[in-house]
Amino acid sequence: DGVLLDEATVISGTKLAQDIYKEVQRDVGLWLSRGNKRPHLTVVLVGDNPASHTYVRNKMKAAAAVGICSELILRPKDVSQEELLDLTERLNRDTRVSGILVQLPLPDHIDERKACNAVAPEKDVDGFHIINIGRLCLDQPSVVPATAAAVWEIIKRTGIPTFGKNVVVAGRSKNVGMPISMLLHTDGEHARPGGDATVTITHRNTPKEQLKIHTLLADIVIVAAGIPKLITADMVKEGAAVIDVGINHIHDPLTGKTKLVGDVDFDEVKKKAGYVTPVPGGVGPMTVAMLLKNTLIAAKKLIY
Repeated sequence: DGVLLDEATVISGTKLAQDIYKEVQRDVGLWLSRGNKRPHLTVVLVGDNPASHTYVRNKMKAAAAVGICSELILRPKDVSQEELLDLTERLNRDTRVSGILVQLPLPDHIDERKACNAVAPEKDVDGFHIINIGRLCLDQPSVVPATAAAVWEIIKRTGIPTFGKNVVVAGRSKNVGMPISMLLHTDGEHARPGGDATVTITHRNTPKEQLKIHTLLADIVIVAAGIPKLITADMVKEGAAVIDVGINHIHDPLTGKTKLVGDVDFDEVKKKAGYVTPVPGGVGPMTVAMLLKNTLIAAKKLIY
């Protein structure tokens, strides 16, 4: 009947991240005023992956802005695994360091799992240590991986209900899809509260037509698959919330430049969804903010 429906609310991760920065900055101030030492984040960066260098720069700039001390340790891409583990061990023992971040991905000759597990769990601000992942899966207080924590905070702070709702998580990676699924389906009454949602986990072996059946039933769709335009408007239920975790660099034929897009066909999906996060400016800035929150948690030894 020609009535134009309102477009989705575009959730600004940048704006929400600013709120978290203010909270962290205030908490750092309070922590220092009680005579404690300033939180200190050490970032270990291996090789010359330009994207990793950009991420690390952003993380360190943000840390400085909230009063967290940070330092960068650079190692060449041919560093041996043994050398990297020795360095991590030294940082574990260094009482100045409250949080350690080993920037992923690492070169192929280094076992990422070993590198993540070499960080002491109480200093593991990425939340990838086997003990932290174990605690997360058992609903115990733990350091939550920053991207998963970012998605959770976006949902909570935007006021999107999860209790009894249907959620589809597209992507089963151990550092994003899996922890997001854990946070959303678990019990809201437990020590580490969950979202009490009904969660369906889909992945690259889920046929596209099956994926669509699942997403059309979903009140919340979270996409972390690394496939541009995986989620199109015909796959989204009217009024659903769509959280896009994808980071894809694609060639823009119009400008001839590379541009950053997510996993969602943003322009079309926003005509149908109730909420949608943009890329860039959605989950990305929130991930950095949650990393700083994790660093403060580690400095205050709130979990261990």
